[in-house]
Amino acid sequence: MAAYTNTTLVVDQTDVVPYLGAGIDTNYTITMQDDVGMDQEAYLCCLLNYDVVTNLATLTANGKRILSEYVARGIAMAGIAYNFLGEADTGFTREEAEDMIIVHLKRMKLIEKVLTGPNVRTYLGIT
Repeated sequence: MAAYTNTTLVVDQTDVVPYLGAGIDTNYTITMQDDVGMDQEAYLCCLLNYDVVTNLATLTANGKRILSEYVARGIAMAGIAYNFLGEADTGFTREEAEDMIIVHLKRMKLIEKVLTGPNVRTYLGIT
């Protein structure tokens, strides 16, 4: 699989694929995924009041993983919402798509809870 075109992203395509689910619409392009990913990163920077993208190399391994999961889930959720029925012959039902989105939203909310906790700067390795 091709890598994302934007080298500043916290994730690459291999991070996103497990969250997309089978049957995702192939018209949900890498460029579209890049755009959503950059929006997700900007949101995380605002949430943390810290530029995690520019300073990614300084973060702890666990900090990078949780940020990567958040962005990957956001990209996947947008891909599922792009076409609720996915590909014509291998897609999913609207109910299945909604269930997948709900799973991503719930996990993302839990990650946000961690990222807004009192010890987040220590957890991420921000000095």
